Amino acid sequence: MRDVAIVAFGQSGTRRTSAEVSEVEMLMPVLHQVLGAVGLRAGEIDFTCSGSSDYLAGRAFSFTMALDGVGAWPPIAESHVEMDGAWALYEAWVKLLTGEADTALVYSYGKSSPGDLPEVLTRQLDPYYVAPLWPDSVSLAALQAQALIDAGDTDERALAEVAARGRNAAADNPHAQVTRSAPPGALLDAPYLVRPLRRHDCPPIGDGAAAVVLAAGDTARRLCARPAWIRGMDHRIEPHGLGVRDLTRSPSTRLAATRAGAFEAPVDLAELHAPFTSQEIILRRELELDDGVRLNPSGGAPAANPMMAAGLIRLGEAAAALHRGDADRALAHATSGPCLQQNLVAVLEGEAR
Repeated sequence: MRDVAIVAFGQSGTRRTSAEVSEVEMLMPVLHQVLGAVGLRAGEIDFTCSGSSDYLAGRAFSFTMALDGVGAWPPIAESHVEMDGAWALYEAWVKLLTGEADTALVYSYGKSSPGDLPEVLTRQLDPYYVAPLWPDSVSLAALQAQALIDAGDTDERALAEVAARGRNAAADNPHAQVTRSAPPGALLDAPYLVRPLRRHDCPPIGDGAAAVVLAAGDTARRLCARPAWIRGMDHRIEPHGLGVRDLTRSPSTRLAATRAGAFEAPVDLAELHAPFTSQEIILRRELELDDGVRLNPSGGAPAANPMMAAGLIRLGEAAAALHRGDADRALAHATSGPCLQQNLVAVLEGEAR
């Protein structure tokens, strides 16, 4: 296998609403940031891949408009996934592994503010038995959280501690939407949103974009002082029917981590995409992350969760920590769908020091 690395990462600030700008206007500064970091122009990139959702935009083939921000003339090699940008990164990684490209630009974006996000997300559900009932994403996450509590795997105070830690960690993150938190005990005084979840247990709704540049071999070393080498990456999916799943576990996460090589050596940092606090409890168990691992130093999804970009941001934040020398081996996770239905795990390493 070729060595492939993330050599640059950029993101916009996540905002509750961005009605004054289009997707292209939101994306352009991020693209300029990552390309400028490696000294490349869009025309010098071998492959471009994006992630977004037409359901958020409310129109078909909305991703074609975002190509205006990349520059699609003269014609470029381009692809798109109707998913979080983490899956676009996976496609680009495979493209580089095959030797068909030496560099790739991956970007994703989402504007959740124009519509009712919990209602929009019902379109991810089984169209015959579940979607007609219109269960919103928060209610489904509450079912998962209650299953965890009933199994004795967590309690409401532990969930509050997850929220407080994430949002306090985001105090140093200029791109976060929500920073600082009251102590866990004070958070428990808030009313339920959907029992047992309170507002702090749920991700903020926001608009944002992110991008990374991938490069292979010596090209990566030329473009970046300390590339974040992708040592393994895999993604798996749970059954579509919620009723046939054990919502307290995530076997797809564990399988993806195993195939990515996550258990072959300890990691010193992990960026987990856990939109709801209860989901972090599940992911930490499946990934065997103990207290010695720095968990979501960026704040994670409790601090900012732009749809279609939050998973790519987890990979980018892990890579950026390696670029800075803040870690040597990192794990990044992305999820999509209700109750951790689809999961991607990547293992990143920096150059030996």
